[in-house]
Amino acid sequence: MTEEKLTIRPDEEKTRLLNRLKRIEGQVRGIQKMIEEDRYCVDILVQISAIESALHNVGLGITEQHLKHCVSDAVKSGDGEASITELMDVLKQFSKR
Repeated sequence: MTEEKLTIRPDEEKTRLLNRLKRIEGQVRGIQKMIEEDRYCVDILVQISAIESALHNVGLGITEQHLKHCVSDAVKSGDGEASITELMDVLKQFSKR
């Protein structure tokens, strides 16, 4: 069984991320309603693009914090190479759009 890693985030950061994700969730529900109402395809596609961009920005913010804290701490403790490799693997997945 693999050990689960945790990141302790400051309450302010956690609140900001959760609020942004709740807004994105609302946007997704809005698209569902647009489909139910047979709204124009281009209008739906514009909203999908906005959601993709918002999720991408959330991911970038989490990546930045990961670099500043987790990776930085790993480098200082001598485990930087493994941490960088792990991050690069995730960034390769993240960049597939």
